[in-house]
Amino acid sequence: MVHLKPVDGTGIYLWKYLPSLPLASIFLGLFTIMTRLLCWRMIKTRLWFSAVFAAGGLCQIIGYTARIFSYWHTDQIGPYIVQSMFILLAPVLYAASIYMVLGRLTRSVHGERFSVVHPRWITRLFVLGDFLALNVQGNGAGLTAKQKTQKIGQGIVVAGLFVQLMIFGFFIVVAAVFHVRMRRSLAKEPRSSTDIPWRQGLAMLYACSGLIIVRSIFRVVEYIMGTDGYPLTHEWTIYVFDAAPMWTVQVIFFLWFSDKLNKASEGGEDGQMLVGEASRR
Repeated sequence: MVHLKPVDGTGIYLWKYLPSLPLASIFLGLFTIMTRLLCWRMIKTRLWFSAVFAAGGLCQIIGYTARIFSYWHTDQIGPYIVQSMFILLAPVLYAASIYMVLGRLTRSVHGERFSVVHPRWITRLFVLGDFLALNVQGNGAGLTAKQKTQKIGQGIVVAGLFVQLMIFGFFIVVAAVFHVRMRRSLAKEPRSSTDIPWRQGLAMLYACSGLIIVRSIFRVVEYIMGTDGYPLTHEWTIYVFDAAPMWTVQVIFFLWFSDKLNKASEGGEDGQMLVGEASRR
């Protein structure tokens, strides 16, 4: 019968519970299906920037595969680190794609002057900050597998998560300011319209950002409470506050993102259309 085992030669248990094989298998299947659909759409519509988002899905697949492997090998450090690191880092890649969407959305409606940050710098600024958070979290996650460096690793991960939360907070402010300015301008001079679904794009950004923030807050609480805290000793929490929200992010991104934003931002026919007099340069 499968049971928890300590690391060979020690009395240290990496897991506080025996990983659920059914739950890990279900979410492995769900993430695999959505990642395949996202890759199919990316190739079909040539939305190549979505490769970053798809890479996040691949991280989830690797993470939950390692989690399934750990069901039979709770005494091995390797799979424990892999599942922890890849599941932890996947949302960072989702966030990077969301930042790119805002830049494309702003350019697609020629709304540069309504943005606090110029679209040219939106992707660079937020993705750079996001990957800083990714590196911090990744280094911390690797240290949590060893007892001597576990507390240090947890502290580093928490720091990385706080960095991510601050970046997301500023990003939402930038998106909201653009939204308000755009809406006010159109209310004053509603002369023309476009088939570019910029409102839908913003709704997608808000929904995905909100879910990623919820997940990040959960992770902060998890690491602050430590290895003996409730989140790390009760497996259901990771599926309710991490796996399910991140899968929902994949679904929202797949269903709500319009390829018109990409075409317009690259100077296609839709990109020549202006949204009202106020959005003219």
